[in-house]
Amino acid sequence: MSKRDYYEVLGVSKDADEREIKKAYKRMAMKYHPDRNKTDADAIDKFKEASEANEILTDPQKRAAYDQFGHAGVNGQQGGQGYGGDFGDIFGDVFGDIFGGGQRRQQRASRGSDLRYNMELTLEEAVRGVTKEIKVPTLVECDVCDGSGAKAGTQANTCSTCHGHGQVQMRQGFFTVQQPCPHCRGKGKVITDPCHKCHGDGRYQKTKTLSVKIPAGVDTGDRIRLSGEGEAGESGAPAGDLYVQMHVRDHDIFVRDGNNLYCEVPISFTAAALGGEVEVPTLDGRVKLKIPAETQTGRSFRLKGKGVRSARNGQMGDLVCKVYIETPVSLTEEQKTLLQQLEDSYVGVSANKHQPKTEGFLKGVKRFFDDLTR
Repeated sequence: MSKRDYYEVLGVSKDADEREIKKAYKRMAMKYHPDRNKTDADAIDKFKEASEANEILTDPQKRAAYDQFGHAGVNGQQGGQGYGGDFGDIFGDVFGDIFGGGQRRQQRASRGSDLRYNMELTLEEAVRGVTKEIKVPTLVECDVCDGSGAKAGTQANTCSTCHGHGQVQMRQGFFTVQQPCPHCRGKGKVITDPCHKCHGDGRYQKTKTLSVKIPAGVDTGDRIRLSGEGEAGESGAPAGDLYVQMHVRDHDIFVRDGNNLYCEVPISFTAAALGGEVEVPTLDGRVKLKIPAETQTGRSFRLKGKGVRSARNGQMGDLVCKVYIETPVSLTEEQKTLLQQLEDSYVGVSANKHQPKTEGFLKGVKRFFDDLTR
């Protein structure tokens, strides 16, 4: 008898994603599971058929072979649980997450935890790049027992409660619920003679010193992943990763926004009125900024290519200088006289000629009060 199409078996389309396939399988497994249909041979056959379809279609490589060559492409690949074997294990795989049970006979050794290190940088360091040494307290694999947790020359014993499976099974009606073994905590092994250095854990606390290369152009919120530099995993499992999180401190002169830098530049009353040149700082040194005559407070000047080079695309930002006119202080009597003469010279001259903003402001004030008196 020829096999039915796997997609047809589960009632899903050929472009269904893994989540849809698993959902369809769970629905069929609940309906046709042998624990609920012990005397129904047809239901048991349908359960086997659905399990086989689920195994193939949830494995990317097997699914690709099936899509290209049909059943011929996956003959002999239906390994895993075995469709004539222990239905309790299959049922535990499907519903273990609902009832708190594990999904395998023996709990997998846990991958080490990821760690985060917060690194503070000056703006100059962030812009130019820097290499820094950091100290990270973490769990590392024990170098005495090589992570086994057992004393040198000994080894862990098979758990007498779960017989090495790491799981114990409980029956609840027609459900078979698997739970981590309370004796070995799901490991399947029990250490009777623990390592003197790690005390049976296989790991111990240590402060590692690492050299971290910070690329030029990073900004607050960026992070660098150091693969395998997190906590060591249990029982030889892979270590986690270390994420170095960047925070760039505020600068006395510049404010950064993306690749651009902004700064405020004070200029004299005379330079603003007559024009001139002022020196402005950049991260590469001082440059001359030409101030045109009659410049007003708040005007911005853009210096191309004097910002920050992006760490992502290499594009160079700009430096934007916003000028403000500084009122002179500590004037001598002579200087005050000269300024008064300048002020007196405005008498009889339209304010619009020398102070256009003042005239506009005064007109606005007049309209405001006229509206109040109406």
